[in-house]
Amino acid sequence: MAKTIAEIILSKHAGKVLRAGDFAICKVDFAFGQDGTSSIIIDRIKELGVKDLKTKFCMVIDHSAPSPNEGVSRVHKKMRDFSEIFKTKIFDIGCGVCHQVIPESGNVLPGYLVLGADSHTCTYGAIGAFSTGVGSTDLAIALATGKNWFKVPATIKIVIKGKLSKGVFAKDIILYVIGRLKSDGATYKAVEFSGPVIDNMGMDGRFTISNMVVELGAKAGFMPVDKKTLVWFKSRVGKNKHIENIAADKGAIYDSVYEFDVSGLKPMVSMPHSVDNVSEAAALKKVKIGEAFLGTCTNGRIDDFKAAAKVLNKRKINPQVKMIIAPSSREVYLEALKLGLIEVFIKAGAAVVAPGCGPCVGTHNGVPFDGEVVISTANRNFKGRMGNPAAFIYLASPATVAASAINGYISDPRIYF
Repeated sequence: MAKTIAEIILSKHAGKVLRAGDFAICKVDFAFGQDGTSSIIIDRIKELGVKDLKTKFCMVIDHSAPSPNEGVSRVHKKMRDFSEIFKTKIFDIGCGVCHQVIPESGNVLPGYLVLGADSHTCTYGAIGAFSTGVGSTDLAIALATGKNWFKVPATIKIVIKGKLSKGVFAKDIILYVIGRLKSDGATYKAVEFSGPVIDNMGMDGRFTISNMVVELGAKAGFMPVDKKTLVWFKSRVGKNKHIENIAADKGAIYDSVYEFDVSGLKPMVSMPHSVDNVSEAAALKKVKIGEAFLGTCTNGRIDDFKAAAKVLNKRKINPQVKMIIAPSSREVYLEALKLGLIEVFIKAGAAVVAPGCGPCVGTHNGVPFDGEVVISTANRNFKGRMGNPAAFIYLASPATVAASAINGYISDPRIYF
């Protein structure tokens, strides 16, 4: 019987045929924690008396990097000590955001089963992995046993058709989809994306969309593994590494199928305080902003920086706006320097900070003041997300964020393209 991608991967890792709704114990290929979750992982491993980790594991210092206070510094030391004892990889300060540096490192391949102590672990579906976020204790169990239990999710298929207009990007697509299906539209389901728009989309855009499927309630979100995926991998894992061509079987049974024609799609914005509270950017031109943030595991990649630089080049950020830019990784930072993008940002008046998550999660590098309006390329905008529950966060594409930073109010970026 034909299977979805989720059914294929979980069946392989359980050693038996699984269908949506089945429960099974599955072998985990890779797991990770970040500095907001690893402390509990370490505590649980010690409580369990584990001497040898049964799953490949790494930790990433990204949420508070460099450390903003002594308490965080203690956590970072705890992580480094654990890494030394167990001989695991640690991506230390300056390396970047977990959901960028881990795929860059080649540790996750198509067909893998990945657990991360971070809710946006679903990002790796862009490269054909079943990856999902879990709590720190669940992750510690996977490290101790090499396995964990799973309920096989039903799958929603989303077909993206048409042709995107200039100035409209992957972020606009996923915000539109979330606005249509709502934040509970895929609760405990997997999502498979397909269609000509996805086929023509670069890897950076695919990562953006996969990153945000959890905002639909999904457990995982898959992109096609195609020639673009293989080219992306070759520079990271070597030509001799086998890349599994993971794909759903013909005739696979889906919980539901949606088709969206994005030919007429306009730049979209998610309004406070829910990601599915979506509007067209042009309808929000009366909304003045105080901060613009470009970065995160959603939109801190090179294609994102190129789009923002096209808008900011030879222009100045509004004097009433502070713009903060955080590359998603050291690799991205170096490439942006090489391409002259960082120079564009600095000349425009932006502050470029170290690769990491800080502003997105409100730990440092740009916590807004009471009542401040922020437009961000992040994936969440609930109260307190950026460190102050009295602030108002709008989510948009890098182009929309850059255009808004120039004008001082939420702006449709298409005039710059």
